[in-house]
Amino acid sequence: MNRIIGSRTFDFDRQVAVMAIINRTPDSFFDKGATFALDRAVDAALAAAAAGADWVDIGGVPFGRGDPVSLAEEIDRVVPVIAAIHARSDVVISVDTTNAEVARRSIEAGASVINDTSGFSDADMARVVSESSATLVITHSNGVPRSEPQSPQYDDVVAEVVDYLRARVELAEAAGIPRDRLVIDPGHDLNKNTLHTLEITRRLQEVAAIGLPTLAAVSNKDFIGEAIDREQGQRQSGSIAAAVICIMNGARIVRMHDVPAAVDAVRLTEAVLGFRQPAYARHNV
Repeated sequence: MNRIIGSRTFDFDRQVAVMAIINRTPDSFFDKGATFALDRAVDAALAAAAAGADWVDIGGVPFGRGDPVSLAEEIDRVVPVIAAIHARSDVVISVDTTNAEVARRSIEAGASVINDTSGFSDADMARVVSESSATLVITHSNGVPRSEPQSPQYDDVVAEVVDYLRARVELAEAAGIPRDRLVIDPGHDLNKNTLHTLEITRRLQEVAAIGLPTLAAVSNKDFIGEAIDREQGQRQSGSIAAAVICIMNGARIVRMHDVPAAVDAVRLTEAVLGFRQPAYARHNV
């Protein structure tokens, strides 16, 4: 499953990509605005690339509850960061947005992936992506971004996620986006409780069986904290474990906060799966 994304080529049959999270927001659930300043966001992205991240995901509006962010403000938050990174690195750049105009402006600035956590709820999103060379991440989500979470109900959460993703893939292809520019994401914790997300993680092979590269966005999420009783800031080990479990079950992209730890975990998992040779082999040789 070879993919050209931006200026890089990925063989997702034998490779796992590490996506670093860069939030240019004052109210991110994890970093609390640590990379809200433009220079800090750019520096964090370049540092992530230097630490081994294959791509960086730039977000200007958190998915969770909060005050609305205007179109102009979201563009001002993400586009300058994308342009600055694109000018200084060949790292793949994605923009985490649900807005088609933000996606269009981001692509013009150098983004090669649109990471839409709403399942392209914006009617223009598919058209914008189809008219570009960008890749689209299709995420399972039944909720409204920036709204109060509801109590989600599923008869079979994995089956419903798979059906939703298959339907959205068909819509994307009908809009002119070729299959080789699509990625799927089951939406860990998005409109799902901890038991739902644990089941998705356990049965992720059913999602990966759709046949498209599967993204697992698990880093520091609430299902980890609730599963092992850890508050924010204490979930690194759980995040790494969740990422590895997802990879073993078919994920080929993991979206992570702690890039050095994630890169080490991913490279070791690739070696265990036989995707790569050890960096060296001297022990008992």
